[in-house]
Formats: sequence, structure tokens, C-alpha cells
Amino acid sequence: EIDMATYTCNSCDMSVNATCATCDTPLVNTTLTKDDGSTVQVSQCLTSGCANENGKIKSPMCCGVDMSCSMA
Repeated sequence: EIDMATYTCNSCDMSVNATCATCDTPLVNTTLTKDDGSTVQVSQCLTSGCANENGKIKSPMCCGVDMSCSMA
């Protein structure tokens, strides 16, 4: 069983869970390193054979800042 990536706003405590709309599997939280060495928190689908496999989205924003991720 894959743990669900739960993103929470550090300002207002709003929380969201991230799942793939194609296969309904929880997205996995990971970090992407950009060319300049900085990092961005992203979620991705790791389901083999899914049309979105290995696709990445940036973490959601709330109150003007990136929401932090914890695993539920």
C-alpha cells in the first residue's frame, strides 16, 4: 500500500490529498532538483502502465506559499 501524500498549509492548516485522476492512485511526494541546484517539491504517479506514469506536478499553494507535505 502506498502512503497518500497530504499537503498542508503552514499558515491556515488547509490540507489536501493528491491522487492521480487517471488511475486513482495516491501520488508520491518527491523533490525535483533544478538546473541551478535549487529544489522544488513535486508529486508524481508511479503506477506502471498509467498514462501519467512518472508525470510530475508542483506541490499545491495556499496563502501564497507552497504547502508542505507529510505522508498520511
